[in-house]
Amino acid sequence: MSTIQDVARLAGVSPTTAKRALREPGKLTPETLARVRTAIDELHYEPDVRAGSLRGGQSRTVGLVVGSIVEPFFAQFARTAGRTLQAAGYTLIISENEYSARLELPELQRLYGQRVAAMLVRPGYGPESREYLGRLRDRGVFLFEYDYTPPGSPFPSLTLDNAACMRGAVGYLHGLGHTRIAALGTHDPLVFPEERSRTFPEAMRGRGLSVPAAYERVALPSEDTAYAFTHDLLGLPEPPTALIAITGTQAIGAFRAIRERGLTLPHDLSLLTFDNYPWTALVDPPVTVIEQPVEAMAEAAARAVTQALEGGVMAQGHRMMPGRLIVRRSCAAPPPRPARR
Repeated sequence: MSTIQDVARLAGVSPTTAKRALREPGKLTPETLARVRTAIDELHYEPDVRAGSLRGGQSRTVGLVVGSIVEPFFAQFARTAGRTLQAAGYTLIISENEYSARLELPELQRLYGQRVAAMLVRPGYGPESREYLGRLRDRGVFLFEYDYTPPGSPFPSLTLDNAACMRGAVGYLHGLGHTRIAALGTHDPLVFPEERSRTFPEAMRGRGLSVPAAYERVALPSEDTAYAFTHDLLGLPEPPTALIAITGTQAIGAFRAIRERGLTLPHDLSLLTFDNYPWTALVDPPVTVIEQPVEAMAEAAARAVTQALEGGVMAQGHRMMPGRLIVRRSCAAPPPRPARR
């Protein structure tokens, strides 16, 4: 890790001048300030605001990066992880990356500036934050990824067994007689690299089915994109007879679009979603879901943090937890095709 003395040497100034570039840049000449800032960029220097506080002992603060603050999965995960960490004497700071590695990078930097000893990270999509995460690890910050982990990630992680759950979802709908099935999100290695979306066409092929090009769209897992996508799918000459929402928030958008088109579940269309959110059991008909063991996942992730910080026991590799299919009344056999004239 670079120090302010390293910056000063590279810029050809005194350490006091280098510090002044950070705290009182207006007191330096433009030329000197530019040299110091160039050195800072080249050395990836960041002021370690943790240093003063850590002289008296290890930080008791943990950072949590969530994908979306409005997604109930992350709210439940944060509450459970926070309670588990609090019981062990730690404080949790929450940040959001909106599923974007580009937006994640400054959030990681802010969390580091708050002297966190560890971070629970739901990685954003894209490569922009990966180098910095490696630097955090080299600086002694314990990192643990959850819900999604990029291919080849070196950090310990915990997710749902997304591939098995998606295969189960496709198998359940196919068993009801559906062949025209659409998932609300197409896999893309940068924009939407989810295991659920990646597995969907494979699961379809495993049942002897294909995914029409008209059923494919790369989109983030939000309510609004699912709402628009569902409207488009249901307006096709050959619309799907079953939809799989990749998140519970997507299911809200799909449910809205289905109602607006005057269709009823499951008479006109079947809907299955990941995430057992409370609303899915309250609407009529209640929605069939794949339930994630959110509390168990959050407790396991928080325990990995406390074990690493207190006992030096570092979690290794990638762990997956099974989901549970909860059958309700939103899925049934597909409606009969109208007779040809």
